[in-house]
Amino acid sequence: MRIGELSERTGASRRLLRYYEEQGLIAAARCANGYRAYEESTVDRVLQIRGLLDAGLPTRIIKQILPCLSKPRTIHFEDATPEMIATLEQELAGMSSRIACLTRNRDAIAGYLAAVRVGR
Repeated sequence: MRIGELSERTGASRRLLRYYEEQGLIAAARCANGYRAYEESTVDRVLQIRGLLDAGLPTRIIKQILPCLSKPRTIHFEDATPEMIATLEQELAGMSSRIACLTRNRDAIAGYLAAVRVGR
């Protein structure tokens, strides 16, 4: 599939897909006319990348764990180094902290909305 279709199917802009390719996160074959051609499996790969980015992982970490993704949206990492485990533990702690902050903010906004609605 070409980059436009991949963009439509994943919700990632063409520019972002080119960036993923530059970072070595996805790969494309080149047609005779120079257009990028992606395999069907790239759709799941882009969705995985977006999910990991949304979770707060930087692309340098994503690049390291992508080869260990054997099934769409499932992470298998059997031969992790102690450094990689420590890095992932730090990322997990950071995510947990952000989740707690978001939960507090969500609850505060929900409380405010409930009070405003009652006062109407």
